[in-house]
Amino acid sequence: MGEIEAEAAPAVPLRQALACRLRGLAGSALDLVYPPACAGCGVLLGSRAGLCPRCWSKLALIERPYCEVLGTPFSHDLGPGILSADAIANPPPFDRLRSVALYDDLARVLVHALKYRDRTDLAPMMAGWMLRAGDGTVEAADAIVPVPLHRFRLLWRKFNQSSELARGLGGLSGRPVLVDAVRRTKRTRRQIGLGPRAREENVRGAFTVTPEGREALFGRRVVLVDDVYTTGATVSAVTRALKRAGAADITVLTFARALPGPI
Repeated sequence: MGEIEAEAAPAVPLRQALACRLRGLAGSALDLVYPPACAGCGVLLGSRAGLCPRCWSKLALIERPYCEVLGTPFSHDLGPGILSADAIANPPPFDRLRSVALYDDLARVLVHALKYRDRTDLAPMMAGWMLRAGDGTVEAADAIVPVPLHRFRLLWRKFNQSSELARGLGGLSGRPVLVDAVRRTKRTRRQIGLGPRAREENVRGAFTVTPEGREALFGRRVVLVDDVYTTGATVSAVTRALKRAGAADITVLTFARALPGPI
């Protein structure tokens, strides 16, 4: 018995070494395509996927104090558990919203690079910041669900930026990512340029939870992932579909948040 254990023991380190070697080769190949550079200004860096000190200082991170429901930053601390006037007057269908940064110039550069310039290599970095901004909700969740694209738009764009961020979060947290739990069954107009009411009408009834999604999410805590929160019309529509399917608790987690500034 002792001889069998002695022979089997080296197998685990060998697999780990092979996995590390493969990750290293993948990283080297990625460096050939995208040399290590600041994702904000392009200055060369010593490691992949990061920001130079100058750009990092420009990122308007959303830190406490903020509204416990909408995550809206306050200009000064009003005490624990304080809600914003908007959260009180217009409670959202989701349980809480968290975002990394205000949707200013630098955050917009990062989101657009991921979304429109096929910079999927930025997703792990952005997901790391989202994990921190989630304030423990990702680790406590039963599943991570990205906001889906319609299949025609997915064919045109080639990938879903929300799914890339969700996969990054899943890899960092160990939580399951259910990419196909929700489908966008209605081909909607682009939300850009639409007002709040038009956005809401545009996505009304656009999302459906699949039978597999219903089974996996019933009674579960869900983190719903998107790149930017503006009026909340899209994530609210997805949240309502998830709630109808029996999801118990929903945290909306985005990289950026469109706001004029702290309140």
